[in-house]
Amino acid sequence: MRIMTQEPAVVLLLAAAVLAAAPLAAQPAETTVTAPHYQKGPEIRGIISARSGDRIQVTADDGSKILVEIDDATRISASGGFLGLGRSGQPATALMNGLPITVATEQSGAMLRASQIKFRNTDLKLANMIHSGTAQGFAEQAAATQALKGRFADIDQYDIKRTANIYFDTGKWALSEQAKAELCATTKLAEGMKNALLLVVGYTDDSGPEEYNQQLSEKRASRVVGFVQQACGWKPYRMLTPTGMAEADPAAPNDTPEGKAQNRRVAVNVLVSKAADAL
Repeated sequence: MRIMTQEPAVVLLLAAAVLAAAPLAAQPAETTVTAPHYQKGPEIRGIISARSGDRIQVTADDGSKILVEIDDATRISASGGFLGLGRSGQPATALMNGLPITVATEQSGAMLRASQIKFRNTDLKLANMIHSGTAQGFAEQAAATQALKGRFADIDQYDIKRTANIYFDTGKWALSEQAKAELCATTKLAEGMKNALLLVVGYTDDSGPEEYNQQLSEKRASRVVGFVQQACGWKPYRMLTPTGMAEADPAAPNDTPEGKAQNRRVAVNVLVSKAADAL
């Protein structure tokens, strides 16, 4: 006679009974994470003095240091490129120490988040030159630094032998016959100086919005550069990087028509490097 064992089935039934009687393991309580509520914050103007991860430190003109967060939603753009370069998107890697920026912020309590960061192409070029550390390029950019309000002061590498100011009508960048004659006279004088270079800087008065004035100052500088090279025969390799400065560094107060007229100008600086004899 064959005997069939039932032990496996009994074991399974007992195991099922034990599991049914066991209390359920405690489940972690669900937590709700509340996203910070942002509202429009202050506009910050200054120079990047430090960067770590998703935060940058901006040193304002008054010396105060402000921490600002950046994220994927932060719009980064450069404007004011010389010779009419328009606004262009930039990667976050462009935010390097020493770069002057304007930051539109959103605020949540003490936290500031950058919604937009703007800077000038000319400032980015200078910051890149300083970080790359190329000796010849840095020496050339040192003079342009003075035009950018001494942000990276090394102008003492050059002697300013002469500055010719070319004046313009309101909103215009055309050269008068007098201006043309003065430009060629200036380049002729510079030709007689060993190793002389030209630095051309365009300006406006304070009429009109900032972006318009930036473009206008660049158009004025561009017109002067084109004329001295094409009509006066000045070699392009003997020019430092030209720039437009809008209404910065006024030659006179802008509260009178006479003062405004003095500020609508292009400064043509004749420079000689103090180290030129060693080259």
